[in-house]
Amino acid sequence: MKPRHRRLVYVAFGLVLIGVTVALVLNAFRSNLVFFYSPTQVADKEAPVDKTFRLGGLVEKGSLKRLSDGVTVTFVVTDTGKSIPVRYTGILPDLFKQGKGVVAEGRLEPDGVFHATQVLAKHDENYMPPEAAAAIAAAQHGKLPRPMKK
Repeated sequence: MKPRHRRLVYVAFGLVLIGVTVALVLNAFRSNLVFFYSPTQVADKEAPVDKTFRLGGLVEKGSLKRLSDGVTVTFVVTDTGKSIPVRYTGILPDLFKQGKGVVAEGRLEPDGVFHATQVLAKHDENYMPPEAAAAIAAAQHGKLPRPMKK
């Protein structure tokens, strides 16, 4: 094989390798993309039923219930407009409280219950995740925020 042909083979192999790498990276980004939805958007069927997303708002007072297994809890997340029941199996964050801000990541099941795989709570008295604060403010003013990317 001539040196010129050998160089063309190396360049072609390099381009194929770069193309495969870019495709793998883009696929990883797409599969890890998680959108945020408010309870109003979920109730209005804007959230996907078969994909993971984040649900944020306030934990409705009096809605927290622990099941007999000691690890599973149910509570209701609201944006003062609509409410969505949430079921979570695991240990809740120390700062998780009723009436305070929360963001839960998981899937909406066909039964209308949000099955959370992760629950995040606020970290001090003045902080709420920006997405949750925007959703609550929009619900109070009768406007729906657009889904935000993670």
